[in-house]
Amino acid sequence: MINRVSEQKMHLVRWVLVIGWLILIISLFYDPISYHLSDPNNLYSPFRDRIISLAKLPAQCVKVQGECLAETPYPMGTRFFWGMIVPSAIAIVFVFGHETWRRICPLYFLSQIPRGLGIQPKLSIDKNRWLVGNHLYVQFALLFIGLNCRILFINSARLVFGCFLLLTIFSAITVVFLYGGRSWCHYVCPFGMVQMVFTGPRGLLDSEAHKAPPRSITQSMCRTVDSTGQEKSACINCKSACLDIDAEKSYWEHLTKPGRKLVQYGYLGLVSGYFMYYYLYAGNFNYYFSGAWTHEENQLANVLKPGFYLFDRSIAIPKLVAVPLTFALFVGICCLIGSKSEKALFSYWRRRNPKIEREQVLHRVFSVCTFIAFNAFFVYGGRPEILRLPWVVQQIFNALIILVSTVWLYRTWGRSSQQYNKEGLAHKLRRQLKKLSLDFSRLAEGRSLDELNADELYVLATALPNATLQNHCRVYKGILQEALVENLFEPSVSKDALQQLREKLQLGEEEHDRILGEILQEKPDLSYPIASYSSKFSLAKTKLKSDRSAIESTQHNHLHQALTQIKSTKKRTTSSLQDTNTPTRIRRIKNK
Repeated sequence: MINRVSEQKMHLVRWVLVIGWLILIISLFYDPISYHLSDPNNLYSPFRDRIISLAKLPAQCVKVQGECLAETPYPMGTRFFWGMIVPSAIAIVFVFGHETWRRICPLYFLSQIPRGLGIQPKLSIDKNRWLVGNHLYVQFALLFIGLNCRILFINSARLVFGCFLLLTIFSAITVVFLYGGRSWCHYVCPFGMVQMVFTGPRGLLDSEAHKAPPRSITQSMCRTVDSTGQEKSACINCKSACLDIDAEKSYWEHLTKPGRKLVQYGYLGLVSGYFMYYYLYAGNFNYYFSGAWTHEENQLANVLKPGFYLFDRSIAIPKLVAVPLTFALFVGICCLIGSKSEKALFSYWRRRNPKIEREQVLHRVFSVCTFIAFNAFFVYGGRPEILRLPWVVQQIFNALIILVSTVWLYRTWGRSSQQYNKEGLAHKLRRQLKKLSLDFSRLAEGRSLDELNADELYVLATALPNATLQNHCRVYKGILQEALVENLFEPSVSKDALQQLREKLQLGEEEHDRILGEILQEKPDLSYPIASYSSKFSLAKTKLKSDRSAIESTQHNHLHQALTQIKSTKKRTTSSLQDTNTPTRIRRIKNK
């Protein structure tokens, strides 16, 4: 698993990838070399330009709206990026999990320059409540804008594309400079949304963070290396239910979050709209599969020309309007189909299984969307390069894509939040049982605790040999404390979260309240989840300032009233002394 690779080695890998990416960006501005590789007369180059025809017939040229494109040798920076790097990134996320991509992502590495320079974040991300609550909409909007810009301005316009990449790097550094941590990855980066879609509850080879020991450095969690060479956490709690700490926990907690459906259904619409537009624009699929769009001359000059070509006729809608119109139409259609399918399947499965929850149905619909999006992407994404390979290699690649996506769907289909929580608690139960000086081999038929699954561990816990109430309480306390430390739930809901385990251990609610009180007395910091500590501290600090202002205001009012009363009394006393010679009245005024 990639999370077991040392940070020092991954640091070296990131440096190699960053250097390669910077070389690619430089080549977009100046490249006197790579155009030799695309020369059709260079028979020794595997990248020499050839016309790809889906009809398997000799193709004389690539036609766009009925006219042949002029093909000349060209620098290959854009072709490398769109045809090889982007598909590779999608495949890495889907197969090896988000944790692999997050640890090697060159943009993430560059965004951490402020942290590397020792610059502390200027703001707390918790204070930007709008961004925290609406980041999925922000990321989707940026992806929508980015895909429009690809087709309109940057697919083959190398200078514009180079400036676009530099602007992206500068934006990532700025966001991290302001908010620290992985605020760019979690709240702004459009590819972070893509990772959410293709990872699902877990990638095909993702590690299982919920089975790790307490306080472990899991998955792609922020980490650093101290002076002794030991890795330690560098997390600043910039994200609650962080994807980098536990991807599956993040998935289940954000499954019903506002904007989540738009991300899942809308992304499928963006993928469909993006690839279909090339046909709607050129009037054929050869334009896309040839890869001519990666080096098309005068891309910017076509922005105001007709954007659709259907039935051998151009439609007088400017490309500048046609592109976003196509994306919006496909996004709307996919969102509508997804929502209707979700409701229909919920009604169908509810009749067959009355206990099924809407969350489970939503999860399965999302999984199907990911399956379709992955296969649809690799039908088109990277296909211009794949079609240059021998026919046998192409078929092997196609079969591999179907096999990988089918295995992922099979592993994901029956997954549920209940199963995730049960597995996490089972591993905590295993650790607590190991602390008891009891012989489990007779009940486990000679197997060790590590060989038992979650259900077998629960059964074993109810039939402990020579077990006492004290043993059960000790096991329960250890599990509850671990869960609170890992921020699986808040103390206020822990009673409901561990009800099934409590029943297995034959413990009542009174024992839970007593054990929870002991834990919170021993570790008061567990009263609030770690991820929300900073926000709670900010609220408390604000309230303290407000209370202090109120107290000072009250004291000022009281003091002002007292001084007014003293001045009034002094005036009446002086006036009385001047107006009367009665000794009795003088004595009364002096006493007053």
